[in-house]
Amino acid sequence: MLEWLMPKGDAFFDDFDAQCQATVEGARLLHLLLTDLQDIPGRVRSIKDVEHRGDSVTHAAFIRLNKHFITPFDRAQMHRLLSSIDDVLDLIDAAASRLSYYEISRPLPDCTELARLLLACTLKVQEVVSLLRELKNRERIFAGCEEIKSLESQADDVLRHGVAQLFKSGVDPLTVIKWKEIYDIIETGTDKCQSLANLIEGVVLEHA
Repeated sequence: MLEWLMPKGDAFFDDFDAQCQATVEGARLLHLLLTDLQDIPGRVRSIKDVEHRGDSVTHAAFIRLNKHFITPFDRAQMHRLLSSIDDVLDLIDAAASRLSYYEISRPLPDCTELARLLLACTLKVQEVVSLLRELKNRERIFAGCEEIKSLESQADDVLRHGVAQLFKSGVDPLTVIKWKEIYDIIETGTDKCQSLANLIEGVVLEHA
């Protein structure tokens, strides 16, 4: 009689895993794009397709969350976790779109490095989120969260260096503005990953 209140199997964790998989795929495509700016429109479309897929997963997860009475952990925490993973993929899509809109023709090393760090963050987020299926893995989860925070700190340093180099480069102010916005979007993605790490730590501390 109450069967409709109960999610089947690991449905919620499957949603998290699908979200993370899409986010990693988007981050990998963005890093590839910033490594070699070839076929920008086609690669940007590929990232957009991944972002749409991620949105579909998130939408289905929200429906599941609203439909079922029993959830693996606090409903509000689950909602924030789903939303934050989705935000990272949205930022990846936003950065890729700017490369197309602004007709960027050559990569900058610091921006490529930022994209690499964002990819590393998403891979580590994927790892720690998968461990939430077994909250008893708290030490591995905490270690992964610390790695995410370290990667985010590295991204801060790369952002500062990259912006400084932009201002020293002598390029026209409009180009500086375009690149700085792209830098900021990618670095915000690493910030969001750090926020995810903090949220995951809170879930573990409360429920493990």
